[in-house]
Amino acid sequence: MSNAVELQSRADADAIAELIAEFAAMTEPDSGPGVTRLAYTPLERAAHERFTEHMRVLGLRVWTDAAGNTIAERAGTDPSLPAIGTGSHLDSVPQAGRYDGIAGVVAAIEVARLLQDQAIEHRHPVRFVAFAAEEGARFGQACTGSRIAGGLTASADLDNKRDVNGVSIAEAMRSVGIDPAEVEDARWRPQDWHAFVELHIEQGSVLDTLGLPIGVVDQISGSTRFALRFQGRASHTGGTPMHLRADALAAAAQVIFTAEALAKDSRHHGTRITVGRLEVSPGSITTIPGDCHAYVDVRDVDSDRQRDTAAELADIARGIGRVRGVKVSVRPLADASPIVLPASVRNAIVHACITRGLDYRVMPSGASHDTQMISGVVPSGMVFVPSRNHGVSHSPDELTDETDLAAGVDVLIAALLALDGAAHESPENLENPDV
Repeated sequence: MSNAVELQSRADADAIAELIAEFAAMTEPDSGPGVTRLAYTPLERAAHERFTEHMRVLGLRVWTDAAGNTIAERAGTDPSLPAIGTGSHLDSVPQAGRYDGIAGVVAAIEVARLLQDQAIEHRHPVRFVAFAAEEGARFGQACTGSRIAGGLTASADLDNKRDVNGVSIAEAMRSVGIDPAEVEDARWRPQDWHAFVELHIEQGSVLDTLGLPIGVVDQISGSTRFALRFQGRASHTGGTPMHLRADALAAAAQVIFTAEALAKDSRHHGTRITVGRLEVSPGSITTIPGDCHAYVDVRDVDSDRQRDTAAELADIARGIGRVRGVKVSVRPLADASPIVLPASVRNAIVHACITRGLDYRVMPSGASHDTQMISGVVPSGMVFVPSRNHGVSHSPDELTDETDLAAGVDVLIAALLALDGAAHESPENLENPDV
């Protein structure tokens, strides 16, 4: 085998494009435009099987853990060393784009191909991971597969999160052959892992606006999610004077506008508040809404501010409800802390950019990622590639050039091999660029 520093050819943009198209074509029939492949469904499992097939063709050992995460491994020259990993997820939100998550899994396949084709030697085993159930669209909780791997979600938690049809995560797992009672077996052990690097599209427009090919993530925002229920009084739209109404939707609307103002005030630079779903009942044009559910997502890179903002908004909602004669209740959905990614892995990514002659920007991630959930177990980092088309994501209009993805894969494999080369010394001893 050749030495790791002798990587001759670089990532193949055409091959990447074919893989992206292959996975993007796996979408629920009659689900509208884009990709719909929800967590813990037969279609998500079929995508994992496709990933398995690609990795087995390359000669890798592949297994699926008790959470539904699929892991492929290429052996290193020293079996006593912990693994280096890369990967992302294969589920989607409804009517998603073709790059979110898929790009990182395709990048993992391309890295594995490059290592195999060129017989690249590495001391650590390299693992390629397709995480299950990263998107929170179905159950309200993001990153279930990686949360389980990171020890943040246990089997006892899986009956408490349900989709709009009342199906719990546990029930959904059983429906696709995964036993939720055994998920503790999928928990990663720190001694088994040396480093992990995830490639992902930016899901924003910073890199595209600046004309930069690579983002090096230094921190990931946290997210506090909760449901607000507004219980007013349904009555006739013509027979009920305006001053005698208890309109649940009007109360919710006032809270939404207040939330927007709260996120924009001087105390909340960097805070994002979103209400992404409303459920209104009875849903008749001639009936004042008597019941409304609003689903809120508060994100921030400051942990205290994130939780304080969520609590403040809940109090504001209750106050608006009292004034309007509408009962307001709050139901927590999910909570994840923001994290700062370790300089050791970040420096390896920056060094890879420098050696490849690629400009980069060190930047935060506003979105949650699987990397966030496993970072307490394994030193982790992220490579961003540009999102075109104004940075649109979670939409069929999502766009990333395959040439950008190829450049990202070149950085990814260089960073993984650099981390492999630091096997017997602290990763801080890598070249320490000014990041």
